[in-house]
Amino acid sequence: MNEVNIYQKLVEVRKSVNYLKKESESKQYKYTGSAQVLASVRDKINELGLLLIPRVIDKNLLAETVEYEEGNKPKKTTTYFTELTMTMTWVNADVPEETIECPWYSQGVDIAGEKGVGKALTYGEKNFMLKFFNIPTDKDDPDAFQAKNEQKASKDTLAKIKASWAKLGLRANLLDAQSQALYGSPLMQLDDEMSKMFLAKLEDQIMSGGASVGTNK
Repeated sequence: MNEVNIYQKLVEVRKSVNYLKKESESKQYKYTGSAQVLASVRDKINELGLLLIPRVIDKNLLAETVEYEEGNKPKKTTTYFTELTMTMTWVNADVPEETIECPWYSQGVDIAGEKGVGKALTYGEKNFMLKFFNIPTDKDDPDAFQAKNEQKASKDTLAKIKASWAKLGLRANLLDAQSQALYGSPLMQLDDEMSKMFLAKLEDQIMSGGASVGTNK
């Protein structure tokens, strides 16, 4: 009897999950949580004797501090943006020399600063599983694929936010991170009220002479 090779085992894992319904919920949208994704494949991975070994190859940390006024009181928020360059290696426990190494990249956003790496590792593992096994996700059914996901903020407000952010000289790739830190959602997921609040903060910063930037600008 021929032994099942690592590729055949991974195909069996892929067959075991048809799709995942989005069960976790933030202030603005539903999403598929890390625990849900891992639980969907863990039993099959254990059954087939597979191991997944993550390894951090390189790292990068960006810190962005934004000062603003809220209720005539000065406030500031520092967002820490962690980037990890990784490899995710599958190992066939029955034949340990059989491995598949996959280059991977992940990000983690944190305000306190000490959880960025952990968030990046968790986010990276979840998305690796979803993409490697081609697992579709949707909050209603497998064919909708976010068809009901509507942009709540107006395009005009979003454009003004991006323009104000650029005028302050802040990094474009940190705009979503700042939105997430302030309102718990990336820019495109903000509702009309939150987007207008965000725009007002940025316009106040412009009027007061600009933003105080951390290690990168």
